[in-house]
Amino acid sequence: MNNTFIGRKNETELIRRYYDSPKSEMIAVYGRRRVGKTFLIKETMGEFFDFEFVGMYKTPAKIQRELFQKKLNSLSGDDKTAPKDWYEAFDRLSEYLLSLKKKKVVVFLDELPWMDNMNSRFLSAFSYFWNNWNGKKVLLKLFVCGSATTWMIDKLIGDKGGLYGRVSRQIYLAPFTLCETEQFLNDVKKMNYNKMQVLDTYMIFGGIPYYLDMLNRNRPLTANVDNLFFDTDAPLRTEYDFLFRSLFVKSNNYRKIVEFLSKKLEGQTREEILAGCRVEGGELTTILKNLNSCDFIRVYYDPNKKEKGKIYQLTDMFTLFHIRFVKHNNGQDKKFWTKKSGTGEINAWLGYAFEQVCLHHTEQIKAGLGISGILCNVYAWKEKGFIDSDGTKWDGGQIDLIIDRDDKVMNLCEIKYSKDKYTITGKYTETIRKRTSLFRKQSKTKKALRCTFITTYGVKDNDNKSIVDNELTMEDLFR
Repeated sequence: MNNTFIGRKNETELIRRYYDSPKSEMIAVYGRRRVGKTFLIKETMGEFFDFEFVGMYKTPAKIQRELFQKKLNSLSGDDKTAPKDWYEAFDRLSEYLLSLKKKKVVVFLDELPWMDNMNSRFLSAFSYFWNNWNGKKVLLKLFVCGSATTWMIDKLIGDKGGLYGRVSRQIYLAPFTLCETEQFLNDVKKMNYNKMQVLDTYMIFGGIPYYLDMLNRNRPLTANVDNLFFDTDAPLRTEYDFLFRSLFVKSNNYRKIVEFLSKKLEGQTREEILAGCRVEGGELTTILKNLNSCDFIRVYYDPNKKEKGKIYQLTDMFTLFHIRFVKHNNGQDKKFWTKKSGTGEINAWLGYAFEQVCLHHTEQIKAGLGISGILCNVYAWKEKGFIDSDGTKWDGGQIDLIIDRDDKVMNLCEIKYSKDKYTITGKYTETIRKRTSLFRKQSKTKKALRCTFITTYGVKDNDNKSIVDNELTMEDLFR
């Protein structure tokens, strides 16, 4: 990873504040694989580390303890054999840290969940180590991170036992925004991409620094995609499988639900997911919560409907791309993406992917509308067609983004991806009018409804543009 640090201002300020505090602190950083958790901690605190250890995926506890001791020996100059259990391992770590005769010591345990093997008693030993440090005069600044989200949330941050309330601060590390992605690609990678190229890149890789760092500046984007996903031994072809295995316990059920959601891009209800995936209700609740906390899905609902109206929608860019184009690709064409570019299938996907980008950047959209200081509720709306009691036939409709404002205004957003200015036809104008009328009827709102277009390059001037009340372009998403 390139050493230039992009974004993460709030996270670095938090880490430094807890480092400077007058007491021992445990900071837990979590987030999806490849998002930059380790990089964040090392860039911010690396010069202060007194001990650092990285857990290993599916590696026996005995081997991990041997390596743990080797690291201690290399620092202390001792020649001790491997500890018999994690209690002894942490006792030796305590002895070493106290031998430094410092007022403050810093420990970084990376991929902490992978150290917790079955029957290893790691978590109880870790809990004992932390809880018994408080009586010592030396301040311990303990930084831990892990990609296994379920472990980090359930067993560490949300622990009801010995670690209950012991985490001083949890930090969820989100993917880059479009603006941060642009900075990384152009300032770090020297790709010299314009905003449309950055957007196209984001719709495939998301704002994941590790994936973005794999791009070759001497190749066009299509060739980079072929090389990373479709070439022989393409490095990202198997990433999807390992991504879920490393993030979640019982990852097969997570994948089952994510792939089920990908079949209906506008999202599905809990009842539909239960029927389609056959996962127990309690487990489904946990899975949906964890997928939402890691930005794989979003949850939305019409505030006029009850809980059962909640919709769960897959929004992770990398996952969407992999399921759509990579998962079932036979691997016979190494230039699949280059040849497919510009086809109807790709154009349809671009339209949907752009909608998801907008959903990831609602704060930028609000800023573009000049309403950042106004309290807003952001959601979506969907209604099936029906015949009214007076015989009036109503076509169904869907609005992907509604910004319901506290100043008695609602922005009903139309999101359109186009390689040029978007042209509104007379037929589409009539569709918008009917859909707006249906929305007002069903929501019973008395708020002003403003038709808002979010496009890549703007809306083309013609007689139908008069329906547009507010207009934003992709430039606004880069704020």
